[in-house]
Amino acid sequence: MEKFIKFSGIVAPLDRSNVDTDAIIPKQFLKSIKRSGFGPNLFDEWRYLDQGEPDQDCAGRPLNPAFVLNDNRYHKASILLTRANFGCGSSREHAPWALADYGFRVIIAPSFADIFFNNCFKNGILPIVLDSKTVDRLFGLAGRDQPLELTVDLDSQKLFTAAGDTIPFDVDPFRKHCLLQGLDDIGLTLQYSKEIRAFEDQRKVTAPWVF
Repeated sequence: MEKFIKFSGIVAPLDRSNVDTDAIIPKQFLKSIKRSGFGPNLFDEWRYLDQGEPDQDCAGRPLNPAFVLNDNRYHKASILLTRANFGCGSSREHAPWALADYGFRVIIAPSFADIFFNNCFKNGILPIVLDSKTVDRLFGLAGRDQPLELTVDLDSQKLFTAAGDTIPFDVDPFRKHCLLQGLDDIGLTLQYSKEIRAFEDQRKVTAPWVF
């Protein structure tokens, strides 16, 4: 997993509450268990005017001009600003896969669904919880003609705007450590590879029939 230390990006304002995981990545795309390739189908039912299908070439599909990601200002957005209870619904890990594959590294909201929130950290995405008043202010800035760009410093736990504003945020110390070091669940396990090999070698002696 890629380390997350300091990141700068354009903010896409998705002004919706209770965005569930089926809206993030619809159910027909869940057949694949690969982590890549879901970006073109992120928010598929909102982003396009037709019905999306797995393995379909999205290049020629009709776009919904009213959807935020189809606005030229946000074509290169890598920070998603949204409303309360983002990621609710089913616990599909495909949702953070799709967001990451599109290019989002940070999601800012007043609250997240618990399972989605934890899945984000495991897939290199930083979900940031800010109070509703601060989120409202960021929506006002992100909706202007000139896109809002934020710098996220995970080590200091602060957001910085180009205008010089500083916004602190909280993050669980263990999750922070994992992102800073680029450790997902597999990476955490592999930190104990020597102990695992020693255990296996011992088991080959004490329980050879297992092998």
